Amino acid sequence: MFVIVPISFSSAKFLTFPPPGWSLQWYEKYFTSPAWLAATWLSVRVAALTMVLATGLGTLAALGLARGRFRGRGLLYGLVLSPMIIPVIITAIAIYFLFARWELTGTLAGLALAHTVLAIPVVVVIVSATLQGVDPNLEHAAMNLGANRLRTFWRVTLPIIRPGVISAAIFAFIVSFDEVIIAMFLSSPTTATLPKQMWDGIRQEIDPTIAAVSTLVIVGSVALLLLAEVLRGQAQRLVGGPGSRGGQEPRAKEDSP
Repeated sequence: MFVIVPISFSSAKFLTFPPPGWSLQWYEKYFTSPAWLAATWLSVRVAALTMVLATGLGTLAALGLARGRFRGRGLLYGLVLSPMIIPVIITAIAIYFLFARWELTGTLAGLALAHTVLAIPVVVVIVSATLQGVDPNLEHAAMNLGANRLRTFWRVTLPIIRPGVISAAIFAFIVSFDEVIIAMFLSSPTTATLPKQMWDGIRQEIDPTIAAVSTLVIVGSVALLLLAEVLRGQAQRLVGGPGSRGGQEPRAKEDSP
């Protein structure tokens, strides 16, 4: 970062460090380049769709794994988290052959579905950690009062874990927006994401525009990570408040007469 950022303001025509002078020309080139802007807009759309899919599916999976009591739960949890363990290149090859058969390569839907596979484990981990602090008795009380499981989740559980879910959604967005390996397999000349465009730029024309784009990506990612961390802290305080496991205070023993 301490090299990329100064280079992005370089007046040189090539990647040179330290810069011989200072200029904003590479940021101007990025914001006036149809190719760079199209790749950025595609990455935003793919990441947004991935965020919605991964957050919905991952939250439901986390809820089932955290609250369910069934045989093989640990095995299923490991299976859900396997994309975090298996090298991404192996996952990318498997997805490529599968999506090629379904004619999903080179499409926005194909990229979003593939990135969802990588983002779901992140959502499951974050939401599961948030659910650990929620007192199940709150949910049991709601169901005892006549609420079904869906209403209990919507009116009781979700308001408590909402900051954690939003934090997970932000991480899912970042996972998709920064992903390059799967994008290299599934992208086409008309559906190149920003990381794929950066990779092609490094191979074809090395100029400081890549450094300018990298700087913008770093700033955006850090801002989103800070926001996610703030929300995660709010979630921890909420589940640690009254009515949660973390907030239950022992009652004082009454003196016997």
